[in-house]
Amino acid sequence: MNSLNSGRAVYPAEEFTSEQSSTLCFTGHRSGGIRTYRGIQTYRSITVAAVRLMLSRYIDLAAESGYTTFISGLAEGIDLWAAEYVLKMRMTNPDIRLIGAMPYLRHAERFSASGRRLLEQVEEQADCLITVNTDPDSVYSRSGASEMKNLYRDRNYFMVESSSAVIAFLDENKPYSGTMQTVSYAYRRGRKVFRFGSDDIFDVIDEAGTDIRSIGAEILQAVPSLSDIP
Repeated sequence: MNSLNSGRAVYPAEEFTSEQSSTLCFTGHRSGGIRTYRGIQTYRSITVAAVRLMLSRYIDLAAESGYTTFISGLAEGIDLWAAEYVLKMRMTNPDIRLIGAMPYLRHAERFSASGRRLLEQVEEQADCLITVNTDPDSVYSRSGASEMKNLYRDRNYFMVESSSAVIAFLDENKPYSGTMQTVSYAYRRGRKVFRFGSDDIFDVIDEAGTDIRSIGAEILQAVPSLSDIP
């Protein structure tokens, strides 16, 4: 079977194998679900930029700690931003692998135009694309059969099961989100969770102001290593 976005081959998730100890996955809110700094809409772009910088910092530290295989769920926002950064990192580190994990083949039908362009770019460059549901007619439905309601959950659980750690952007104000579900499952399964949220981003902007270079420098100080995270 092939991706409906890039045409790349897509494989059933059960065929995927990787060294779990060096594999990490991502979870996080979509771009529209990110709270803007202090609710001020004019700070929207700088808030998103700060989120992406902190996400990149965690990925850098994970690679330095020995993680080489990164699994992205290919959703708009955190998933695709993480995937995009992993691909850049792979340019200078040939040991890095990016795995794209789809919940189902038609998952991008409601993406924005820019999201679909980024998805296509990521898929074209990923080392492997997989899906937890191979039925080409499957679509997510909250009120449908259980296999339709659980498409995203199944994808998220698969990523956690295949990994030894998770990088999560988690908004505590959204306790019933898919991201919270994934993080909770990761804790139950004994995975390491490297997490940050909107309050961490706001604290960085409080300290650094809205200059992007100052924000980057503040993030380096705020997240110096992963060793202190239990």
